[in-house]
Amino acid sequence: EMKTIYVLDCGGQYCHLLASRIRRHEAFSAVVPCEISAEDLSDACGVIISGGPQSVFEESSPRVDSKIWSLPVPLLGICYGCQMMCQDLGGIVKNSDHGEYGAAELHCTVETNGLIPSGKRVVWMSHRDIVTRLPDGMETIATTEHSPHAAVKLIGKPVFGVQFHPEVRHTSDGEKILGNFVDLCQARGSWRPENFLQVQIKNIATRVLESDTDENKEQPSKKKAKLTRKKKAVFMLVSGGVDSTVAFAMIAKALPAERVRGLYVDTGMMRLDESRTVRESLEQAGLGAGLSCVDASERFLTALDGVTAPEVKRRIIGREFINVQRDECAKLLHENDEYEWLLGQGTIYPDTIESGGKRDSSGSNRKADVIKTHHNRVAEIDALLEQGLVLEPLSELYKDEVRAVGEQLGLPHKMVWRQPFPGPGLGVRLLCCDAEDNHLLTVNSMATLRDQAVALLSQPEWQVHVPPLKSVGCQGDARTYRHFAVLTKYRQDWDEIATAATRLVNGHDDLNRVVISLKTNDSIEVHQGFSLTDSPPHTVTKSRLDILRRADHIATTFLADNGHLNNIWQCPVVMAPLKPTHLTSASNKEVIILRPVDSTEAMTAAFSRLPIPILHELAARLLEHLSDHVADVFYDVTNKPPGTIEWE
Repeated sequence: EMKTIYVLDCGGQYCHLLASRIRRHEAFSAVVPCEISAEDLSDACGVIISGGPQSVFEESSPRVDSKIWSLPVPLLGICYGCQMMCQDLGGIVKNSDHGEYGAAELHCTVETNGLIPSGKRVVWMSHRDIVTRLPDGMETIATTEHSPHAAVKLIGKPVFGVQFHPEVRHTSDGEKILGNFVDLCQARGSWRPENFLQVQIKNIATRVLESDTDENKEQPSKKKAKLTRKKKAVFMLVSGGVDSTVAFAMIAKALPAERVRGLYVDTGMMRLDESRTVRESLEQAGLGAGLSCVDASERFLTALDGVTAPEVKRRIIGREFINVQRDECAKLLHENDEYEWLLGQGTIYPDTIESGGKRDSSGSNRKADVIKTHHNRVAEIDALLEQGLVLEPLSELYKDEVRAVGEQLGLPHKMVWRQPFPGPGLGVRLLCCDAEDNHLLTVNSMATLRDQAVALLSQPEWQVHVPPLKSVGCQGDARTYRHFAVLTKYRQDWDEIATAATRLVNGHDDLNRVVISLKTNDSIEVHQGFSLTDSPPHTVTKSRLDILRRADHIATTFLADNGHLNNIWQCPVVMAPLKPTHLTSASNKEVIILRPVDSTEAMTAAFSRLPIPILHELAARLLEHLSDHVADVFYDVTNKPPGTIEWE
C-alpha cells in the first residue's frame, strides 16, 4: 500500500510546491482541502499544513479539524499553518509591527531536533503575524531577528511548526529539512516519478480518442439511434515558451497528426524578432506541421486602448486570446467539421495559484489570493474548463519539472532552457498610468513617504525617493499593489543594497519593491526625485512598445555578449512613465527598469547580483541608443517575495 503525505491547502502560494518537493524525495504526496476531517486521513503517514494569505485572527480564515493535531503521525505546520497550530494548542499569535519578507537568518537553538540541521542559515519568509507565546509542552528550536519562535516542536513528538518556507529554493537546506520530514514519516522510496510522461501521454490519448470508440455505440433507450458526438481534436495555443512547447510536444506524441493543430498569435507585444524565432524553433523541433501563425496585433492594441490598470490589462489580453482562438476554430470548422476542438494550453501550476487557485467542489471558493491573473486563467477559460473543453497536461507541474519533461521528450536543450516570457508579452512590462488614477501620490505624500523611507535606512549619506507609481507584489501570500522606492545614492555593495531593500520593504506598509538608479549625475548634489512623464495617459501603444522592444533587445544582447545572460533565470525589461523631476516639463522621456532574477520554479526568486560596473556600462548604452526616449535606468533589487518577478 502506497504511503501518503497529505498537504492541507490553506490557500498558500507554495502549497502545491510543497507536494512537488516531497515527491523529489520519492514519497507520494497529495494536496487536499484544509477542511478535511481527521478520519479521512486514516491512511496518512504524515501531514503538512500549508501557509495561506489570511490571518488567524480573521473569522473567515481557513481552519483544520482540531483532531488533526492529535494524529499519530508526523505533522508540520508552515507559516500560517504554524501560527494556526500554536493558536489551536493554546499559544498566542499577534500581529507584528515589522513584517518579514524574503531572506532572514535562522538560528537553530536546539541542535538535535529531528528536522532542522544545527547552525545558522538563510531562510525565506513571507509574514507579518508572529507567535509570541508557545503552547504548553512546546519548545522553540530556531529563531530569527524578528521571529522569536521561527521554528517550534512538541516535546517528545514529531510535531513541528516553522514560520519560514522550506519548500522554496532560496531557503538554505530547505530540501534537507523536507527530506528529514519524509524520513520521519518513513515514506522515502514509496513513489517514483519516472512514469509521469508515459501516464500523461496515455491520459491525453484516452481523453481525446475515447469519442472514436463511442461513435457507433447505440443509445440504450433507442437502439437504432446513433450518437452524434463528433471526434475530438486539440487546438493548441503555442507561444514558443517552454511550457506551451512541452505541452504541444506531449499532445503531438499522444495523438495522430491530423488531430492536433497549433496556433501562434502575434499580439503586437512580442520582443524584437520573437515571431520569426518562435516559428523557426518549432519547425526545428519537428512541431511545425499543423502550425498556424496569426498577426492579431491591431486587435490586441485596439482592445487595450486607454486601459491602465494591471489586472484589467491582463484580463483583456486573456479574453482576446480566446476570441482569436474561437475565430481560428471557426475557420477550421468551415473547412472540416469532422472534429470537436478542445483548447490545449501549456498552463503550469504557478499560473493557477497566482490567479487565485482552483475552485472547490462548489465551483466558487478559492482560498489563494489573486496575485495577478494569468492570460490562461481568465473567466472565459474557467468557463471552458467547467465544460471539459480544455486540455492542460502540465497543470500540476512547476517550471523545473516542465523542463525535466521537455528533456525526456527529446526537445532541443536551447528550447527547453529558454528564459520564460509571459503570455501577455511586453504588455505587462509596459507600466501604464492615467493622470486621474486614484493611486497617484501628491507632492506632499511623496515627501512624507520619502522621509519615512529615509528614517528606515542606517546610512545617512544614501538618498531614497518614492515615485508616484505602483507595482504588483506578493507579501504574506497575498497580492499587494504598492509604491516602490528608488535609491539614487548608495554604496555599490550588493550586501548593503540588499539589506537596505529588505529594511525598507519590511519596515514600511506602503512599499513592496526597491530599485537603484544606474545613472550617475554628479552635477546634481541632491536628487530631486521623480515625477510622471508628461502628456498622460500613458497606455499600451505601438510607439511605447517599440521603444521597450529596442531596450529589451539592447539589454539582452549586451548581457549575452558579456557572458551573463545564461546565468540569469529570467530577465524582464520594463518601461515606466517616470522622469527625473529636474527635467523640463516638456520632456516625454521614461525610465527603463532591468529585472534579472535567479529562480527555479518562479514561486520565489532572488534579484541577480550582476557586476555593478557591467550594469553601469549597460545603462550607458541604453541611455546612448535611446537618448530621445529614456531618462534613467533602474535596477530592481527586490526578491520574490515581496516583489513579483513581473512588475504587473
